[in-house]
Amino acid sequence: MNYKKLKEKKDLLNKNKHLLSDGILENYATDFDINFAHSSTAIEGNTLSLKQSKLLIEDKVSVGKKNLREIYEVLNHDKAWKFVKEQVNQGKYLSENLIKEIHRILMDNIEKGGEYRNADLIITGAKFKPPSHFIIKYELENFFHTLKNNELNEIALAAYTHGEFVKIHPFSDGNGRTSRIIMNYQLIKEDFLPININVEKKEEYYDVLEEYAVNDNLNPFIEFISKLEEEQLNFYLKQIKDI
Repeated sequence: MNYKKLKEKKDLLNKNKHLLSDGILENYATDFDINFAHSSTAIEGNTLSLKQSKLLIEDKVSVGKKNLREIYEVLNHDKAWKFVKEQVNQGKYLSENLIKEIHRILMDNIEKGGEYRNADLIITGAKFKPPSHFIIKYELENFFHTLKNNELNEIALAAYTHGEFVKIHPFSDGNGRTSRIIMNYQLIKEDFLPININVEKKEEYYDVLEEYAVNDNLNPFIEFISKLEEEQLNFYLKQIKDI
């Protein structure tokens, strides 16, 4: 990862972002929000199309022939992401209470959220097994300690936040969606752009996550995130250049 190049692009964007109108920036943000909600839920098996997700989130129109769980997954994701942006705007750092609230919003009208699992889990198809529920509290203490005490750059910290949290898998459901949201929490808190992992990249995404979970090697996931971040930065910088 060429962190220096990413940081230079980030700084260039933030210096010139004012050249894009508020309407354009709002349009880009809305487009990201819809794609993020669609992709993050689709990775977990949600069958709503991107168009149906747009109808729900932006147009406030219900979609037929879909079960309520899938509808709530998309709507709740959008609510949780909006909540995160509000928290960042208020200058709040990622905390245990915030993560529990994010999960509670994600699980609203689906199942009770914000509570850690009380049983062990097996992740179908994965080469690693999440830690026993008996040591979740200990694992999370280490996790939050590392978030506050580390020498990682912003991209690496976002990767660690996602990778370690989903490795612990503290909730019975919704860990992936929560992890992707808190990864973006770390990025936007440091003035980077949030990233979206399209369902087409699901296999590569799972591979780099598993490399960290099994071999404690975070580098492939850092590279994965870096590429997506650079794509986002390049898009915005191109719009500014074309003005």
